[in-house]
Amino acid sequence: MGLFPVRPEKEKDLLERMARLGIKESDLEEKFIRSQGKGGQKVNKSATCVYLKHLPTGIEVKCQKERSQAINRFLARRILVEKLEAKIQGKETEEQQRIEKIRRQKRKRSKRAKEKMLADKKRRSLLKEMRKVFLGSEDS
Repeated sequence: MGLFPVRPEKEKDLLERMARLGIKESDLEEKFIRSQGKGGQKVNKSATCVYLKHLPTGIEVKCQKERSQAINRFLARRILVEKLEAKIQGKETEEQQRIEKIRRQKRKRSKRAKEKMLADKKRRSLLKEMRKVFLGSEDS
């Protein structure tokens, strides 16, 4: 049995990724805190939420996906590795991309874009109005 209650291949993959990025267990500050949210008595009594901090970079991770502390320890390390890889490669993570997409959608339209959109709507309504008038005259 390895360090974490996961398949040996998963654990091996994680340890290799950590080694490749130069993450040592001694560089990690690990705390266990009580989870929040759903889970009832089990969650309220046991400290299954894992807090990890990579001291050299200051990256912090919290993981409370599972009810098992051991699995959360594994998942927290995996999230940390993904964050570090994204930082090194200079790529935005999927989460950041999703947030940015929502931000763009909510952003206020420029005056010109708004005028164009309203002009298109007006044109469309006129087209529909003409259709109504044209089709209505055939029935009489």
